[in-house]
Amino acid sequence: MSDLDAIDRKILAALQADGRITMQELADQVGLSVSPCHRRVKLLEKSGVISRYTAQVNQKALGLHVSVFISIKLTRQKEEDLARFAKAISKWDEVLECYLMTGNRDYLLRVVAADLAAYETFLKTKLTRLDGIASIESSFALSQVKYSIALPVS
Repeated sequence: MSDLDAIDRKILAALQADGRITMQELADQVGLSVSPCHRRVKLLEKSGVISRYTAQVNQKALGLHVSVFISIKLTRQKEEDLARFAKAISKWDEVLECYLMTGNRDYLLRVVAADLAAYETFLKTKLTRLDGIASIESSFALSQVKYSIALPVS
């Protein structure tokens, strides 16, 4: 939806900052009355610009202190091999993100674990058991400098 106007963008920015904002508060922030604001939100949802609402949970509060970025190289890059890998890792809760990449590696994963032992268990019982993996390279995040799920809408 490329025809977003300034008010739509304000709505998106406000909802990304606080998905639990009331319609009245949202309308006040963007300079509309409640009914037109509600209609715009519904149109943004219907068109797929707003795809869902979620709660952002603190990773460390759940005891998941380790973040690992894993580069995967497959033995072959045929469509069926890519699909098999994607299907397998999509079932694992530890994998928060997975990207098919260009360059030297085929996939980049972001994985969370409670500690190094939990990551080792994930590696040994899941990732290394997949057929078709040529190499696995793990990089551990020391600290998080920036994290955002809010897209730039202005």
